Amino acid sequence: MTSHRGRTWAPRGTTPVVRFNGGSRGRVTMAALTCYKPGERSRLIYRPRVQGHHRGDHRGFTWQDYRDLIVRAHLQLGAPIVLIWDNLNVHRSAGIREYAAGHDWLTIVQLPTYSPDLNPVEGIWSLLRRAVTVNTVFTDREQLVQAVRSGMRSIQRTPHLIDGCLTGTGLSLTPA
Repeated sequence: MTSHRGRTWAPRGTTPVVRFNGGSRGRVTMAALTCYKPGERSRLIYRPRVQGHHRGDHRGFTWQDYRDLIVRAHLQLGAPIVLIWDNLNVHRSAGIREYAAGHDWLTIVQLPTYSPDLNPVEGIWSLLRRAVTVNTVFTDREQLVQAVRSGMRSIQRTPHLIDGCLTGTGLSLTPA
């Protein structure tokens, strides 16, 4: 729950200081899909996951969590999905590969290794960090989750931001 540093203003000669206790229990992780279809507005589908700080808790999303997100996207979009993913180990898991093989509406394409500049979702995370979490100290996980959900909803309501994340990658919807 430590904040990201950003620029701010203060009277000349005075450095702004924010004090906090630094205690953090558990973590919040997010998974998101940017969805593009020619002729339609771009969409952002996301899921937060709040984990406790207990033994046995998963530290991140499992392949089943990603599968559920993909199924939810398929139901919302009502169309086949071509999923372009980075090389996170969960994205390459046997469970995901088997699931994709069993469903003809799902095609998975892996991005090259070490290519976050080709992933539009990285642009979403950048927008979120710069607009929502910068220079903010959250008192607890619930406040952080509420702020992040609010920021994600704001991005969802602004399709040109989602389009800009695709444009920032240099990729396009039109076949070459």
